[in-house]
Amino acid sequence: MAAEIIKVALIGNPNTGKTSVFNQLTGLHQQVGNYPGITVEKKIGVCKLSEHSKATIIDLPGTYSLNASSMDENVVIELLMNKKDENYPDVVVVVSEVENLKRNLLLFTQIKDLELPTILVINMSDRMKLKGIELDIPSLERDLKTSIALVSSRKNIGIEKIKELILNYESLSKKPCLNASSIDVEYFDKLRKAFPNQLLYKLWLVITQDVNFMNLERKELESSFTKSHADLRRLQQKETIKRYQFINDILKKGQKIDSSKASDIRAKLDRVLTHKIFGYLIFFVVLFAIFQSIFEWSKIPMDFIDSSFGNLAAYAKTNLPKGEFTNLISEGIIPGIGGILIFIPQIAFLFLFISVLEESGYMSRVVFLMDKIMRRFGLSGKSIVPLISGTACAIPAIMGARNIENWKERLITILVTPFITCSARLPVYAILIALIIPEGRLFGFLSLQGLTLMILYLLGFGMAIFSAFILNKILNINSKSYFVVEMPSYKIPMFKNVSINVLEKTKSFVFGAGKIIMALSIVLWFLGSHGPDKDFGNADTIVLEQMQHQSEKLDPAEVENKINAYKLEHSYIGILGKSIEPVIRPLGYDWKIGIAVVSSFAAREVFVGTLATIYSVGNHSDEETTIKDEMKHEKRADGTPLFNMATGVSLLLFYAFAMQCISTLAVVKKETLSWKWPAIQLVFMSGFAYITALIAYQVLK
Repeated sequence: MAAEIIKVALIGNPNTGKTSVFNQLTGLHQQVGNYPGITVEKKIGVCKLSEHSKATIIDLPGTYSLNASSMDENVVIELLMNKKDENYPDVVVVVSEVENLKRNLLLFTQIKDLELPTILVINMSDRMKLKGIELDIPSLERDLKTSIALVSSRKNIGIEKIKELILNYESLSKKPCLNASSIDVEYFDKLRKAFPNQLLYKLWLVITQDVNFMNLERKELESSFTKSHADLRRLQQKETIKRYQFINDILKKGQKIDSSKASDIRAKLDRVLTHKIFGYLIFFVVLFAIFQSIFEWSKIPMDFIDSSFGNLAAYAKTNLPKGEFTNLISEGIIPGIGGILIFIPQIAFLFLFISVLEESGYMSRVVFLMDKIMRRFGLSGKSIVPLISGTACAIPAIMGARNIENWKERLITILVTPFITCSARLPVYAILIALIIPEGRLFGFLSLQGLTLMILYLLGFGMAIFSAFILNKILNINSKSYFVVEMPSYKIPMFKNVSINVLEKTKSFVFGAGKIIMALSIVLWFLGSHGPDKDFGNADTIVLEQMQHQSEKLDPAEVENKINAYKLEHSYIGILGKSIEPVIRPLGYDWKIGIAVVSSFAAREVFVGTLATIYSVGNHSDEETTIKDEMKHEKRADGTPLFNMATGVSLLLFYAFAMQCISTLAVVKKETLSWKWPAIQLVFMSGFAYITALIAYQVLK
């Protein structure tokens, strides 16, 4: 017997614990993607309700009301309006929370007026006693014409009640909370007569919002019921006032708050964490601790992964039958994958810390704190969210700039976000820092490598702010903006939420980068293992003659290494590298590094995988060697180490500033609707990176 599938839309204001409820209901049974044609994230999960029933739950973007002001909020409205949408819900679950129930109920009453079966979830019930809050659930259910689940997603209380209500959604009342025509009786009477078969509140949303309504010709509606923008705003304000009057009357009976019992810890913490001096010091200490931990905690698992892939490549080379396929596996695929998997610990720790800061409520304090600084550079506090998100990945960070209504601020934020050190730069930073910075400590407890990593993050952030300041002066766009940020309650981060977030983000990074690295590793292996002319094919003879002519001792291992080095130099990739070497030599790079730099314009993290592949192709020793060992022992023609301090710093600065991500450029084009801005980004950032790296190498060499 096929299981009944109930489609559920999970909706709520930001910071109500909606994602926590989603995680409790679905666990790891989640899929993350984008809505068709737009770059708004879509999360869908599956929840088992009974032996014969399960629910497909779509976690919609957070929204304060159905009066949309962003693309994210439009997604919510369009789903609720269009019955032909494949995700159109059988039942809507609106998540609210006990401390802000009045504000949360505005969205609930609007959704209820769409005459959909609607369940109200009141989250964070574990905080009711602490805040002196009492709720009369039967009274609220009666007045709101719905069923209510009082839950604590943190303590997994009430989740079974939500499942029970979803399972029995057909028994829920579809009656609206308010009569929409009370906003303007004459206007809505005409609207009802013109479209007798359409739901009145849906018609009102079509008139006031830029949304699609598949069952209705918008032109017909606009031609007959067009109002000025000012009149529509006035009616929307009147609607909001009437809804809050209705909510106030209900809460007078259904909610009691004894402020004398409420704890004042939040206010005390806010005074410290948002202080004009201590707030910044605390934020700096938090950042410092994060970057110290990334290096310290990840060292053991990174060394294990590094040596494991070295052993695996050596084992494959020794035990598999000799031939092209074995060479592809041992010199192309294994080193290429190992070159990115080694950084999973550091990337996972980065996402872990970001998740903890967001879950605890501290990130909102950082946004508020940084608004004072951002405004001096042509940005607002809202810009700090994409900038901080950019430490994970520039792509969702740039998409996150959509909630900045001011076009100038949004454009500047989009243009400078790629300067922020993203997780794709982390593998490059980690391998180079490990090569040129000793494992010593400053003052006995500060890791020099962790300190260097933090300086690079601050350098990227500083360049983003400086670029924003310049753009603010150059861009002639007049506009005003207002900054509003919600301060959620402080919470101890939920282990389940943090774990799922870290797992999903790390998996997304690894598989997203893995596709590129796998393809490039195979291409690079082929280009490094084959050559166009007879010099490549006759490498054995040519090298032996040279060694005999130079009267060198013919040690078999030395002969093999020289033959492999000669083949690599005369391969397709060697010829390509040699052709660009004159351009990159002033930066301290040889042709091998040049190949890695050029290939990493597809994605920065490819740099390490490329070098791993190139060095594996050039080294046929059966002994276990790691990418770090190969880079450490790489020599110039004069016998000096290739990866010395000057070259290392030059590479670090180049990767700190260069635009090396095709996906980011594509997203910038989509967000700005023009190739002009991504072209400017590519030329300016790469040119600036080249000049900076050139100066650094010439000064330090």
